[in-house]
Amino acid sequence: MSYFRITLMRSAIGLPQRTTGVLKALGLKKRMATVFHPVSLDVAGQIMKVKELVSVQEVDRPLTKQEVHLQRKPDPGYYIECHSGQEDA
Repeated sequence: MSYFRITLMRSAIGLPQRTTGVLKALGLKKRMATVFHPVSLDVAGQIMKVKELVSVQEVDRPLTKQEVHLQRKPDPGYYIECHSGQEDA
């Protein structure tokens, strides 16, 4: 079974009540929030109503909150090969 990974990219401030209602029905409250829904025509219709505000990907399984956090964590930009004062034996 596949799932939609839906992320709210743009804010719904100032948009009609109907649009904010669709986002609430999808479970999106804050920017950059991510939810997972099974692929269905109902969810696809809701996504089409707010397609300018969300980013959608199709994934095999829903990720946990911790897995989503680890995916967003940036690369530190450096790697430690060895600590100073220690010699490789």
